[in-house]
Amino acid sequence: MNFCSLATVFVLFSLEESTSTAFTTSRQNLLSGRSSSISTSLFESGNPFQSLFGNVASKISNLQQEGMMDYISQDQLSQLNSQTETILASAHNMNLSLVRSSLESKQTSEERKFRSNLNKGYGAASPLHKLRLFDESNSEDDVRVTLYRDSASWCPYSQKVWMTLEEKRIPYRIEKINMRCYGDKPASFLRMQPSGSIPVAIIDGVTYNQSNDIMYALEEKFPDSNPMVPTEPDMRMNAQSLLRLERQLFSSWMYWLTSRDTPDGRMRENFVATLVEVENALTATSGGFFLGGQVSIVDAMFAPFLERMCASMLYFKGFQIRVANGEKTNFPAINRWFDSMETLESYQLTKSDYYTHCWDLPPQLGGCFSEDGSKQFQDAINGSNGSWDLPLAPDNNGLEPDWSWAGDEAAAKREAVERVTSNFEAIVSFAARGAGKSGRSYGAPLADPNAIPNESIQPFVDAAMMVICNKLLSETDIESAACDKTLAELVSVWKKEGGNEEIAMSLSYLRDRVGVPRDMRLPAARQLRAHLNWA
Repeated sequence: MNFCSLATVFVLFSLEESTSTAFTTSRQNLLSGRSSSISTSLFESGNPFQSLFGNVASKISNLQQEGMMDYISQDQLSQLNSQTETILASAHNMNLSLVRSSLESKQTSEERKFRSNLNKGYGAASPLHKLRLFDESNSEDDVRVTLYRDSASWCPYSQKVWMTLEEKRIPYRIEKINMRCYGDKPASFLRMQPSGSIPVAIIDGVTYNQSNDIMYALEEKFPDSNPMVPTEPDMRMNAQSLLRLERQLFSSWMYWLTSRDTPDGRMRENFVATLVEVENALTATSGGFFLGGQVSIVDAMFAPFLERMCASMLYFKGFQIRVANGEKTNFPAINRWFDSMETLESYQLTKSDYYTHCWDLPPQLGGCFSEDGSKQFQDAINGSNGSWDLPLAPDNNGLEPDWSWAGDEAAAKREAVERVTSNFEAIVSFAARGAGKSGRSYGAPLADPNAIPNESIQPFVDAAMMVICNKLLSETDIESAACDKTLAELVSVWKKEGGNEEIAMSLSYLRDRVGVPRDMRLPAARQLRAHLNWA
């Protein structure tokens, strides 16, 4: 399939604006994080997110309030410190330097290069990159693009631009900007983009402030870098038709997600009918993507929203689209398309998990409505039904396919430990917010940038995290049992002195805030969440 970058691009990109006016507000929310009036009734209760997420968010909120209480005297803290240090000193590998050495001894050569490659802009794609050069054939002098995207990797419009840069292998810099629902935007950004909307890109000194404009400019400015727009007339017409279908699917999804269905099930029926059109379009292709065997602009447009549909429709409506390999589905072509997308490093880099999406969508949209029968799926995705307990069930018991392309279980554990130990002190301090003072003043229930950590318990959170890292790196039953023993000794001391509750609250606080892909990929996140649960 031949692709071009100029003649037909504007026609294709202009379709982003074709969504119905009834969804203008919701669409702007996804772009910028602004609250809307769609679900204002959700915000009339004392805890607005209880109706969104069942009891999960209210438990988190209550824990934070209880953690503000300080029941432990300075003498008790001093004694706890001494006993904790004694237990760790008698155990194996229970200091940060030894954990890092143990990790390095188990890492592959590519894993050991991760941090140095990250600083240089090379190596495998990562959300942690601030400079992306791909390989040594490029230098910083070759960078003509700066992308301003959201810090938490939540924004679907940022995702499709991010994917395009990666797929076209265009060197770029990253500047991370908060969405309004979880933080403030710097004044320098607001001077450049008064609306505050993201993404924004500067290409050859020119500022582009809409996602489709950015993608158009990338095709125009970099015509020889893996063109993603077709040249053949028939394929151009097909692409235009598919992009109109993408907007129809977006609208039907948004109507149902942000509303409770009518008694006759009209919203569900409309969404399913449109999804079947997408299924039929993919069934008609001869390759794994919308336009055949090569990824195109159509796939980049569909990917962020189909991904979020799979998560949100299951969580809020009990409607499953994506299934584990070998499971029956009414949407086999859509599942095959996801399989094809997951072979692309550009999509692997930007892909999130169900848990992250189901907690980040409501504050962006002003609320999402749950239908009867969805609680079992919410419990599974939130981990409140034991799905975050060890041993982890494959594919979260059939609800969310494992990322087999991300490596085996041992690789996932190493990734989790690498991310924790590379920023260990800051992560311990962050976790201690769970027993500190809440300062949340933003829409996202898990965002609490103004929280104050409980410094008095940080040494004990540090100790617990040390045991968790060793448990993750354990390769034998004997090593794992030794971690069990060390943790049991620590818990016995902490319980006796009355500090156990605050430490558990801190570990829970961290567990609930491990984000994908911001912090790590899903297999690593599942392992870290489960081991925090274990502790």
